[in-house]
Amino acid sequence: MTESVVPAAPTPDSAPTPDSAPAPDSTPARTAEAPQRLDPARSVCLLIGVDAYSGPAHDGLEKLNSVKHNLAGLRKVFLDQHIGGFPEGRVITLPNPAEAPEIMDAVEEAGTRAEDTLIVYYAGHGLLGTDQRLYLTLPKSRLGRPAGWVDTRHLRGAIEKSSARRVVLILDCCFSGKWIQEEGESYSAPDSAELALSTLTQLDAGTYALTSTAHNRLSHAPDPDKCSAFTGALVDVLSKGDSGGGEVLTLGEVFRLLRKTMSTMSLPERQEPRAQDENGLSALGFVRNAAKPPLPEPTSPAEVVPAPPPGRLRRKLLVALASGLAVGLALGLAAPPAWDRLHPPARVEARGDCSSRAALLDHSDVLDKQEVDNEGVEGLSGLAFAPGRDDNMYAIADNEPGRIFPIGIGTPEALRLRAQRATTLRKADGGELGRWFDGEAIAIEKGGRTALVASETGPAIRRFELDSGLQKGPDFPLPKGFRVWPDGGAMAGRTIESLALTPSGTYLYVGLESPLAQDGDDRGKNLLRIQRYTGTPGGAYTLDDQYAYRTDEGLGLVELVAVDDNRLLALERQYSAGLGNAIRVKNVLLGPKARDVTGKESLYDLPADEFLTSTLLFDLAVCPEGSPGEVALKGTQPNPLLGNVEGMALGGTVSDGPYRGRRSLLMVTDDNGNAQQITRFYSIAVRL
Repeated sequence: MTESVVPAAPTPDSAPTPDSAPAPDSTPARTAEAPQRLDPARSVCLLIGVDAYSGPAHDGLEKLNSVKHNLAGLRKVFLDQHIGGFPEGRVITLPNPAEAPEIMDAVEEAGTRAEDTLIVYYAGHGLLGTDQRLYLTLPKSRLGRPAGWVDTRHLRGAIEKSSARRVVLILDCCFSGKWIQEEGESYSAPDSAELALSTLTQLDAGTYALTSTAHNRLSHAPDPDKCSAFTGALVDVLSKGDSGGGEVLTLGEVFRLLRKTMSTMSLPERQEPRAQDENGLSALGFVRNAAKPPLPEPTSPAEVVPAPPPGRLRRKLLVALASGLAVGLALGLAAPPAWDRLHPPARVEARGDCSSRAALLDHSDVLDKQEVDNEGVEGLSGLAFAPGRDDNMYAIADNEPGRIFPIGIGTPEALRLRAQRATTLRKADGGELGRWFDGEAIAIEKGGRTALVASETGPAIRRFELDSGLQKGPDFPLPKGFRVWPDGGAMAGRTIESLALTPSGTYLYVGLESPLAQDGDDRGKNLLRIQRYTGTPGGAYTLDDQYAYRTDEGLGLVELVAVDDNRLLALERQYSAGLGNAIRVKNVLLGPKARDVTGKESLYDLPADEFLTSTLLFDLAVCPEGSPGEVALKGTQPNPLLGNVEGMALGGTVSDGPYRGRRSLLMVTDDNGNAQQITRFYSIAVRL
């Protein structure tokens, strides 16, 4: 196997000098054509990253905090219209896939959408098996346990199913060069003259593999607050470009610049990227050269004139520039407009893929700090759709007095929010519910006449008539331990935060935000209880099974949505001062294997199979934020889209557009009546 840098084709040495012209009887010199470039509008870029490893200390894998910076950095570069030029929706981020099939499904789906070029990127731990083959890892992968590793042969198979004309694979993991070694003999570069002539017809198919290191070397990530060494260098090369290059950087040029950049790094050991080329793909234009913005194009056919020889063109440009500056100085005029003012970047909306299974359709802040009939639309903490209505929903406010706002939403693809006068919640006799009512979750029962509401203070679950706001019937029974000390083990202000009524009305799921005192956490992952009730809409609900749920590190459970009787969506949230929010939505499976933990005194030290299985559906932090300023920002956030998300409701099927057939998911932030926070609605298309 030969691993080599394939240079871009230079301008032939026989090209005329700048001020010369060919003799009448001579053969004109061949003009080097600009490299053929991939078409971003017909390509797909899939960015896969694994950073949250969760195995036990003795055989677990070290967390890779750099990976999240890798995904954010590459996404930004590929979406930059002056560099990658990819449209929203064609850069897909898949953070922390739970199982190997999730990776393969994402690759195959991206390969189906990509007509021109499929780009697949993976960052995480790479391991060598006893067969000396390269394996990729997942959050639950462990040393010495190959059953939890990703076989790269399966990844090859998924890539080979792609309908794209060509594939660019980028691996940032230890031993990543094994991919090239396993492929067989790598591409040997012809001399530059042969390459210049041959690649014009060889770019129709093939794979270009770029790896972070050799087959027997480690990849390094020295600073957890920055990208890894390899991806950081790649982002740097793409962001800065090459002042000595043309308007487009080819794959070969990117590889050359990448090796040069990494050769100057101070790392524990030398790390050299490797590349493998098929069919001359190193000459494929990969990105626009950030160091060489293109000249303005003529605005009308009348302005198109034959180009003079290169030397004359340079002289004319210099003369014109000098004349323009002289006139400007003589008349006291301002300098010529900068490139970015002459050609401002196109506005990019905050829309597109957040993961392979979720996409941001729209967001709206129109209700932020608004009033309806002299009441502020604030403190919205729970959402529920009216039965049979995808354009109208209800929001529960957690401030005093408890109120339910009917809200028209427009459509999932284009939010047109309109709040109506709220209904105040009262006791059955019309009296006030009392101070500190803290409504955190709402579920609308079949028929649309009654709503179930959870109050964090108390805590309590009650049924109210939607028209009158009067309580109907007694409070629901609560499980032992769900009350606050000294009556139970719940933490004051962190009790019942979520309700999920199944579409059939048979089950009601109730979730705690924080662990009971006796349950605690497992290395920062909160160990929570989800209580299931059995009953009928409008009738009595009785306690049923109880389930154990483990969150991500430091996150609390703030909302549940029922997909069906045995499947939930869980909304996890965290806030860190000076950093902002973390907002993640998980897919949670129950079914016959879910274990009842009602009789367990504590969830601490329970075996893994006692907990519900959950996988990440999407992380709001990696949803596309669009152009700068497209999303309003209050406070510090990793992504301006982020906020204090507390409410979530599952709507109907998206009927149009690229995400047709997916379900719509609506979310809302709780502004706490604070001028420094925001009320924001999100519309997400999810593939369930």
